[in-house]
Amino acid sequence: MKPDHLESRLISPDFTAPAPFGSLTTPIHHASTVTFANVAALRARSWLDEDSYTYGLHATPTTYELQHRIAELEGGAYALLAPSGLAAIAMINLGLLQSGDEFLIPDNVYLPNRELGETMLSSFGITCHTYPAADAEAAARLINANTRLLWIEAPGSVSMEVPDVPRLAALARERGVLSALDNTWSGGYFFQGFECGLDIVMHALTKYPSGGSDVLMGSVVTRDVKLHQRIKTAHMRLGLGVAGDDAYLVLRGLPSLLARLKVHEASAYRVAEWLSKREEIERVLHPGLPSCPGHAFWKRDFRGAGGLFSVVFKQSIEAGKVDAMVDALKLFSIGFSWGGSHSLAVPYALAQARTTRPWLTGALVRFYIGLEHTDDLLADLAQAFEALH
Repeated sequence: MKPDHLESRLISPDFTAPAPFGSLTTPIHHASTVTFANVAALRARSWLDEDSYTYGLHATPTTYELQHRIAELEGGAYALLAPSGLAAIAMINLGLLQSGDEFLIPDNVYLPNRELGETMLSSFGITCHTYPAADAEAAARLINANTRLLWIEAPGSVSMEVPDVPRLAALARERGVLSALDNTWSGGYFFQGFECGLDIVMHALTKYPSGGSDVLMGSVVTRDVKLHQRIKTAHMRLGLGVAGDDAYLVLRGLPSLLARLKVHEASAYRVAEWLSKREEIERVLHPGLPSCPGHAFWKRDFRGAGGLFSVVFKQSIEAGKVDAMVDALKLFSIGFSWGGSHSLAVPYALAQARTTRPWLTGALVRFYIGLEHTDDLLADLAQAFEALH
């Protein structure tokens, strides 16, 4: 029935897309309210049903499509989306841990993950223990009857050590502990966590999948339906929805993901090798180079490397001069959230990069190699390095 009044016709237009219309892109479905054909359909709905739409917060055709593609990228069966990578981490922790439980994180873990464990989760009666990232047996010794979750980061996003992921996953499984991987560095392509026996793969889609430095999003992928539903319950209770426009931006970036990763990889290798020959550099921490801790594990388990790596300067070079070098860069911007087209440089304190055991001394800078021409990036580094002398 067509309404008589304009106010009603503006709210309920009689429109459907023409049947022959087709497009190469996923449509954006905007919805907070999801409607039902009748009361019986309303009462039959379930937010746990993967094919059921109940409320825009939980899923729309646009977000479902992104979930399916991310699950395929990671080699999993089920995916959930969150408003950021950290929100995805929190969803895992809050979905699987309760008061009295303990969980383990590597000593080079993404700093906000550590801070979440040491602050909010601690106040909930959940205990966080740190293990040496490169020592799987040390992690195993920390597992006790209250341990529920083992986090892995491969590699560490600042200090870049590559752990023995299959060994860590096996030890966790032997002890009845769930394992979760932060797979952001690999873009979901260069490393396949489920092939190594992991239970959960988390990914900051903010980075490579988006590729535009203009959207925040995270994902959690699993293969086991019961585990998926446990985490999905936290997803629902915490209200962790994502907007259709943001989902579209990530969907738009996925077709070019592999092509972009290969360009980042090739350029980063050239820059890392150039830096390794500089007299100012103590060590290049690029997982694809033998100088990086865990390189043998990377060579065994990874398909390749992306554009993110770190370097440690010689101790004789003051941190202030390293900061001046970063300030002198023209093509490299200063910023944390990598994965886009623009190259980045960020100085870090080694105490932030790894919290336990003595390590290298000297200032550390993390570089992200974007899609600029490599020769231009090398020229920029060469002129900026003059600030070190």
